[in-house]
Amino acid sequence: MARSDERHVNEATPAGDDGTGPVELPKTQAEFFARAAEKVRSKFPAGPGVYLFQDQAGRVLYVGKAKNLRARVGSYFLAAAAGDQRTERLVREAYDVDFVETESDVDALLMEARLVKDIQPKHNRDLRDDKSFPYLQITTHEDFPRIEVTREPQSTGAKLYGPFASAGSLRGAVQALQKVFKFRTCSLDIQADDDRWRWFRPCLLASINQCTAPCNLRIGKEEYRNDIKRLRMFLEGNRKTLLKNMREEMADASTNLRFEQAARLRDEIQMIERLSERGELETHEQPEVFYIDPKKGLAGLQKIFKLQERPRNIEGVDIAHLGGNETVASLVQFLDGLPFKPGYRRFRIRDVEGIDDFASIREVVARRFRKLRDEGQVFPDVLLVDGGIGQLGRAMEAFEKLQIKPPLVLSLAKKEELVYVMNRNKPLRLSRRSYALRLLQYVRDEAHRFAQHYHHILRRKRTLGE
Repeated sequence: MARSDERHVNEATPAGDDGTGPVELPKTQAEFFARAAEKVRSKFPAGPGVYLFQDQAGRVLYVGKAKNLRARVGSYFLAAAAGDQRTERLVREAYDVDFVETESDVDALLMEARLVKDIQPKHNRDLRDDKSFPYLQITTHEDFPRIEVTREPQSTGAKLYGPFASAGSLRGAVQALQKVFKFRTCSLDIQADDDRWRWFRPCLLASINQCTAPCNLRIGKEEYRNDIKRLRMFLEGNRKTLLKNMREEMADASTNLRFEQAARLRDEIQMIERLSERGELETHEQPEVFYIDPKKGLAGLQKIFKLQERPRNIEGVDIAHLGGNETVASLVQFLDGLPFKPGYRRFRIRDVEGIDDFASIREVVARRFRKLRDEGQVFPDVLLVDGGIGQLGRAMEAFEKLQIKPPLVLSLAKKEELVYVMNRNKPLRLSRRSYALRLLQYVRDEAHRFAQHYHHILRRKRTLGE
């Protein structure tokens, strides 16, 4: 930890009779501002880490994380910060500010949670006391432990990390770590000795190499649990020991001609070392959803459409264009009711002249599902098209032409928010308070946002010649 050696000798009389009460520090807020601001400018790095505000006795008042320590901590000493009551109160009580540099945003997020839990800083009281903050939970009673973000952690049978201040950043960290450790996040009850799981079709995470697919018994119980053990070492801050152990395992596997295991360990080591290069957590972030409950939304879809199983994977499609030029389409992917950013796709419409949303929908659906079929990939459980009965009909034409059995295909019309369903003539009018409708609206709106964003990029390139 970077720490200031400067300590002020307090000669004021303690307020409490027993000498333990608060003291009137012989300094002004302006003096602390000047001294701390200079320290931040000269000593704080422009990289990720955690920062700690301390009082005169060295007690930690507040722990925070930052992707750029110099910029984040420096913002506390701007004039605008003085107008914020919480910030002003913290800075008024502080005497020093220190930092711990980390290798990545993910490390900073995890270290912040560990320090808050261990130190219990005064100004992190909300995070300490409020049970509604998110936790990272690893089940321990299952053959193949699963990882999930939850606000209602189990009291037994689980290892908890947290609480964390931001659910979005935590989900971003989980996605980044899943690329390395390839753990499962589903709620399936998988038994290692039940051979029927060999016939289960894994979800899209296996297809993009972010899960080792224990649901298909592609990995053994002990090997999977070893992956979870390595994940726990990383979460607990034992990164150097973890890498040392993995290098030893890799050398042993290579010596004993287990080349496939050695290659996998090599790749995992490289990904851990490159974790700091994965960009900001926001690029992986699952947006926080305050007005819907994803689990209730999925349960509602299962009930309304009489599905045998609760859907996990929903894809949404939308079209954007400007005056018939540069027509584009977006495809967004939701996993377990939340956006799954690695699954987002963009399309430039190639075979449609002028403005024809119907034909554009047909082209995008055909291109998407032809690719999934040809590559043996998993189909989504639900395909949602932005529009009405016309868009739904063109999407179904794509499946018919490809001779592909479609998943559940829906379209959601704006204004009246009617849900059109494949093979049905009349639309459904769901309650505006329906969790299922709110989830479909979320998918539709995210597809629209993503399509418009792509269109703006292309339009800017055309206008500016980029």
